Amino acid sequence: MTFVVLENCIRCKYTDCVDVCPVDCFHEGPNFLVIDPDECIDCTLCEPECPAEAIVSEDDLPVQQQHMLELNEELSQIWPVITTRKDPPADATEWDGVPDKLKYLER
Repeated sequence: MTFVVLENCIRCKYTDCVDVCPVDCFHEGPNFLVIDPDECIDCTLCEPECPAEAIVSEDDLPVQQQHMLELNEELSQIWPVITTRKDPPADATEWDGVPDKLKYLER
């Protein structure tokens, strides 16, 4: 099992989760983070750290977010690992909770 970064991370990209990950399974894109499912050890540490509540266990993945598991897997293979926390985008709070953000994903 793995944890999955959901759509709500897009354009929020808080990196609080990166600091607590013991295996460096987070990868960073221009405006989104993903989890490498092959590296995730299901430790649960990242989920409560996300201010946007955009990380869930694969077992708790909402039906409307099922596509995010494949997207995390795909992008984790091409984006670089992120191991240190960064400041969120200046407008992150404005984007938190905005629905249907997949169209804003920058690859």
